[in-house]
Amino acid sequence: MKRETFKQDLKTGSPEKSWELRLYVAGQTPKSLAAFANLKEICEQHLAGQYHIEIVDLIKEPQLAADDQILAIPTLVRKLPPPLRKIIGDLSNTERVLVGLNLREK
Repeated sequence: MKRETFKQDLKTGSPEKSWELRLYVAGQTPKSLAAFANLKEICEQHLAGQYHIEIVDLIKEPQLAADDQILAIPTLVRKLPPPLRKIIGDLSNTERVLVGLNLREK
């Protein structure tokens, strides 16, 4: 999996409402592909026009795991808006992801 394979361009939206998301995966495993598909669907439904997804394949770039202290994969890291938040897993539990991203109350 190349880093560019899943790179999503920032869509038009006001800069103060931009969401910077980084998904750490290890190759094109079923779990990694499911995490990306789930993330993209959640973003389109809840953040349309306001997000940027960067995929980091730790098989190709293992040194990048230290940047966000990644201990498990797949892991989603919300870089912006602050504070930094992490969600581990394939992101199939939409409600958990929305709460983790602080898009929905517990």
